[in-house]
Amino acid sequence: MALPHDSNETSYLLPPNNKDWEGQGIPDFVYGQKDLVVEGIQWPRKAPSILDTMPLSCFDSALCCAWRQRVELGLFRYCLGDLQTRTLPGAVGFVAQLNVERGVQRRRPQNIKSVRQAFDPEQFNFNKIRPGEVLFRLHREPDLPSAVQQEDILVVINVSPLEWGHVLLVPEPARGLPQRLLPGALRAGVEAVLLSLHPGFRVGFNSLGGLASVNHLHLHGYYLAHRLPVEEAPSEPLDPGGHLHLVRALPAPGFLFYSSGPGPDLEALISKVCRATDYLTDHEIAHNLFVTRGAPPGKTSPSSAFTGVRVILWARKSSFGIKEGEAFNVALCELAGHLPVKTSQDFSSLTEAAAVALIQDCLLPPDQAEEVQAALVALMSQEEQ
Repeated sequence: MALPHDSNETSYLLPPNNKDWEGQGIPDFVYGQKDLVVEGIQWPRKAPSILDTMPLSCFDSALCCAWRQRVELGLFRYCLGDLQTRTLPGAVGFVAQLNVERGVQRRRPQNIKSVRQAFDPEQFNFNKIRPGEVLFRLHREPDLPSAVQQEDILVVINVSPLEWGHVLLVPEPARGLPQRLLPGALRAGVEAVLLSLHPGFRVGFNSLGGLASVNHLHLHGYYLAHRLPVEEAPSEPLDPGGHLHLVRALPAPGFLFYSSGPGPDLEALISKVCRATDYLTDHEIAHNLFVTRGAPPGKTSPSSAFTGVRVILWARKSSFGIKEGEAFNVALCELAGHLPVKTSQDFSSLTEAAAVALIQDCLLPPDQAEEVQAALVALMSQEEQ
């Protein structure tokens, strides 16, 4: 990704001497209504490499320049480089990437036994990271609507990155919040997508049991210069108000929420999504969530305009720990169609059918899936009353 060089970006860079990092403090990235871009963001018609010449927002520039500096300073566990990428033949359009180092070098998951597990300050958490790993703090201007006061969100590098610009969005780490989605965190994730001019900047959330490896509230954000199936997958409404939709398409059926942008519509989406994730957490049902620019619900086509934000929620079987020997682990990006593959052999041999089978093995059995769907439809109806 081509990055502009501008003196305004220097405030997000670390001083040359690492002894000065802690004393520098965390810079604020302040944004308001004018910075949230809803319409006019589209994929180029040509190959993904054309993204190198796409315009970047202030958010993109701040994130990418600060992230690149941390690469140069050696703060990551490995050098990401250009990942081998291929689209698997077939109807789904899986984007597979070979990322051997992440499979080997990433931090081992914590010992998690419950979707509702409490925060444990003795385990690794984001209060224990090095000062240089924090890029900046997201700070909303008061002109943005919100049902409650928005807490500040730290934007932190993921030291075992999936892709370029892979960061974590961490709400006030000193509060010691467990990995349970809260409205403020989701709002920050959706607004981060709207702050970026890149159609491939996505945000996601893994619950405990949904392959979250750290029990300290955080979302993932990263750039991927490829379309994904969930952006335009057709859906059908599940409730009379049309607030909850079902995407039936492969690789996995998911619940779709949609917002056309900031304001009451977005606040309603945040409320509904968090009611749904609260239900799943309270019932010990693991889940994954993915936020992307996309087409409105209903029947779509490849030419459908990205006029808002899609939030897709998947309920799934709990999985505690990493499954060894699988081509990939099933979490937020895999359910969306992005497959970071661990070995060269699997990358070369992986087929669409094998990927679908691996993903569907992680889904709820049909009876339980129907029960969850009925419960979420009822929740949406209650919110309308």
